[in-house]
Parts: sequence; C-alpha cells; structure tokens
Amino acid sequence: MDSRQIVGRNVRRIREEMGLSQEQLAFETELHRTYISGVERGVRNPTVLVIDRLAKALGVPPHRLLMPGNI
Repeated sequence: MDSRQIVGRNVRRIREEMGLSQEQLAFETELHRTYISGVERGVRNPTVLVIDRLAKALGVPPHRLLMPGNI
C-alpha cells in the first residue's frame, strides 16, 4: 500500500468516526468535496499543506494520517 492509500484510509476512517460527511470535511478544510473523495480513494497526492488542513479539521496530529494500520 502506498502513502496515498494510507492517508486516504486514515482520513476516511477518522472522518466516519467523527460522523462527518465528505461535504462537511470539505467545508472545514476549504477543499472541494471531489478532492476529499480523491484523497480517500488514494488517487490524489495531497501536499503537506493539505495533510495539515485535513489533520486540523479532523482534530488529529498530521503524522496520524501517515501511519499505516489501525491507529
């Protein structure tokens, strides 16, 4: 599994645990909903700045989005 897939799975899992929709997360991060979808599917390559925005919106440190396995 590559880094994009790891980030995507972690974003989706944390977002769902928080009860947020992709649209709500997109609003919080000022990103487009389709971009959030692409990140979660592992087809987008988010920059460090995007990972930081996602982490802040999800209330986790950025490194948690990069950790493989269950965190």
